[in-house]
Amino acid sequence: MIQFENVGLRYGMGPEVLRDMSFDIPKHSFQFLTGPSGAGKTTLLRLMLMALTPTRGLIRLFDRDIAVIPHRELPMLRRRVGIVFQDFRLLDHMTTYENVALPLRVRGKEEVSYRNDVIELLKWVGLGERLHVRPPVLSGGEKQRAAIARALIDQPEVLLADEPTGNVDPPMARRILSLFVELNRLGTAVVIATHDIALMDRYDARRMILTDGRLEIHE
Repeated sequence: MIQFENVGLRYGMGPEVLRDMSFDIPKHSFQFLTGPSGAGKTTLLRLMLMALTPTRGLIRLFDRDIAVIPHRELPMLRRRVGIVFQDFRLLDHMTTYENVALPLRVRGKEEVSYRNDVIELLKWVGLGERLHVRPPVLSGGEKQRAAIARALIDQPEVLLADEPTGNVDPPMARRILSLFVELNRLGTAVVIATHDIALMDRYDARRMILTDGRLEIHE
């Protein structure tokens, strides 16, 4: 699904913040991306999403070299990737329901085909009573859960999640992770960036450890 070959990234004329990145994210795989704060986990996820361009090396997404993909085709490729950002990126003028349904609306789907699925997913993440509330009224944990529901609603081929349990309590964190596991069982490749060792220890999954701009993989 995603392949990196000798990828490096620097900002301007500064030193490389990521270097010699060579790894792949296979179909149906589940992995954690971890490392100390400031190690570059979010930056690496942004490279996977094609939100950043590497300074050197090769990145393939769905077997296509991102360096030569026509710009007009990038949005369609990104729709195959679900992303949970740390800053949520919910639209304040839309309700919780409308935010979660947005990826389906963008794809041109009729509401009658997805309404029940959106409601059911929001109930599952504990937001069944917050369907018609707008983001400014939601707590940080509620915004996190809404952002997760939005990333999952279209069953992406790859899910990238940046600290998805950082603003929720431990029981909800476990519930969210079980949802990711179920999505993975249905065929989605999952990459979860987290520093929560106790949470990772609950799952038998590959760990990608980022330290000082380099990646070490523990199968």
